[in-house]
Amino acid sequence: MAGHSKWANIKHKKAAQDAKRGKIYTKLAREITVAAREGGGDPEFNPRLRAAIEKAKKFNMPKENIERAIKRGTGEIAGETYEEVTYEGYGPGGVAIIVKCLTDNRNRTASEVRHAFSKHGGNLGTSGCVAWMFKRKGVITINVEGKDEEEVMMIAIDAGAEDFVNEDGQFIIYTQPQDLENVKKALEEAGVEIEEAKLDLVPQNTTRVEGETAQKVLKLLEVLEDLDDVQEVYSNFDMPDEVMDNA
Repeated sequence: MAGHSKWANIKHKKAAQDAKRGKIYTKLAREITVAAREGGGDPEFNPRLRAAIEKAKKFNMPKENIERAIKRGTGEIAGETYEEVTYEGYGPGGVAIIVKCLTDNRNRTASEVRHAFSKHGGNLGTSGCVAWMFKRKGVITINVEGKDEEEVMMIAIDAGAEDFVNEDGQFIIYTQPQDLENVKKALEEAGVEIEEAKLDLVPQNTTRVEGETAQKVLKLLEVLEDLDDVQEVYSNFDMPDEVMDNA
């Protein structure tokens, strides 16, 4: 799991910048709409919708935008129909990449993702070519400032967490997917402020590349992340510190 939080940190920083320009709201709205369509419009009984709303609020998405996205999902108001599409491939140096999209035009999305891979030294692969390298996990991120590491760790483990890492100024807690809500609730009830809690694809092994190749991998990941139809970009890139510092 080494390096997982470095790319997550860069994504979060970029999302915060995009939020200032309102650019991220379209992606947040799509996720809310699809979550509501699949599991209903009540976040109390729809964990995916609840997580999507919490994320939208962290980026100060207006309440009316959130409500409108939910109503599109439940069919109360008309809107585009989005489908979930996943692409897999390799970046420079053999780094594994998974790209999850929500799109209303599969051909457009496939063309844009393929172009990004080819332009930045990667190769778009077939379905399943890298998915086996990742496992679905619950991932909880907590800022370390003012927190007692042992106390937070014991609360998480007692609630069912399977791993705890102190990395890059954050506590990263990993759970089985079904245990995410229980661990999150236990931490919140103990007064621990959570930065983010979500289901994620976590690499079981990482690929380390250095120098110019590492810079090319990061550029490819950033270009993919910036595509309008892309919701999440996962990678097993073990990012060197110097690349992280310059991102």
